[in-house]
Amino acid sequence: MFTSSDYKKGQPRWCPGCGDHFFLASLHKAMAEIGVAPSQTAVISGIGCSSRLPHYMATYGMNTIHGRAAAIATGCKVANPNLAVWQVSGDGDGLAIGGNHFIHANRRNINLNMILLNNRIYGLTKGQYSPTSPRGFVSKSSPYGTVEDPFRPAELCFGARGHFFARAVATDAPGTIEVLKAAYNHKGASVCEILQNCVIFNNGTHDAVYSKEGRAKNAIYVEHGKPLIFGENREYGIVQKGFGLEIVKIGENGITEKDILVHDAHQEDNTLQLKLAEMEWPVALGVIRDVEAPTYDDCVWSQIEEVKAKKKYHNFAELLETNDIWEVK
Repeated sequence: MFTSSDYKKGQPRWCPGCGDHFFLASLHKAMAEIGVAPSQTAVISGIGCSSRLPHYMATYGMNTIHGRAAAIATGCKVANPNLAVWQVSGDGDGLAIGGNHFIHANRRNINLNMILLNNRIYGLTKGQYSPTSPRGFVSKSSPYGTVEDPFRPAELCFGARGHFFARAVATDAPGTIEVLKAAYNHKGASVCEILQNCVIFNNGTHDAVYSKEGRAKNAIYVEHGKPLIFGENREYGIVQKGFGLEIVKIGENGITEKDILVHDAHQEDNTLQLKLAEMEWPVALGVIRDVEAPTYDDCVWSQIEEVKAKKKYHNFAELLETNDIWEVK
């Protein structure tokens, strides 16, 4: 049995009110509930404000180089499959210089828990726009507004044939903890997008869902096997319309709860899951996609064992003995 204190270390050095504080507390609690010992856990990060997180974990950890967290986390997991490996990146670190590593970790389906802390800004380097900043966003590196369309993390994950995608809000501790536990329990690459504010350079970017009252109005908590109903009084629902989704009001035009679409996170075809993840209102929170598939690390080790079984030698000493041997006296 573990408590959140078993995973804590040091004094976090983030700005007061930063979303990283909220997420770190939820991660400590989630790890305690998961129950994997700190000595069997590794937290790997890249560069950025959020990437300081391993310094505050009483686990194995590594604050690596910019954009390379997924690559190093991959090596860590393949070399030691018994470790629970958590990768923590910001939207800049994970989707800009680290974008290729992100998509290939998903494509390979490496058994990693990939956390994307998305505040839509480069905070550590003082306020440049990031790959998730919206078109027209004014920042220090785009004083007249960006002329680029942003990445949608879910779209990128699904496009790379990702098998797990979930979303939570940093200030929603219960929701974040449940998402992290589901990510751990999924065997394969799991992506958790955590929406959070940068109080200095992009405060308010997720205001619509950052408070409990905001989430009641503007978010939908999705759960496999449950109807997609939301609203302060659960008065709205989502129905399928053609290849897309439509928001309806229950009780109007003969619409009843029986007409509302039931969420299927385990459906291999990701069409409706992607539509759900991309909705701007309501914002989908919870586990949106969770599909089983072979994992890269399991396949690598199975291949090694299969090759070893066919060889005359199984270790370096036996390899040496396959050649001519002589003694020097």
